[in-house]
Amino acid sequence: MSSSDLRETLRQMLAVLEEERQALAGLDLDAIVGASNDKNRLCGTLDEVEPVELDEECRGMLDTARRLNEVNRQVRNIVAANVSRRLDALVGGPQLYRAGATYAVAGARA
Repeated sequence: MSSSDLRETLRQMLAVLEEERQALAGLDLDAIVGASNDKNRLCGTLDEVEPVELDEECRGMLDTARRLNEVNRQVRNIVAANVSRRLDALVGGPQLYRAGATYAVAGARA
């Protein structure tokens, strides 16, 4: 892959990560799934790149992509935690299944 192709792929990844952030903020499931598919496709393209091919501009875009991906991951986790909390509220308590409680009971029996 040439340097110009790599830069273009990284620019696309940055755009997809921004789209994902907006989709997460709007809880737009179709856009979240689309961004996930785009990220997977672009990761396949990036798998072909050897680390020695990276110049300073590419390293900067990679660092930005890492940070954006991490922020998006944290937002996904917050959304998932909020959903769990709301589901727990609907049933009037904590989830019916909690691995920690199950392991505690299993350990007490042993």
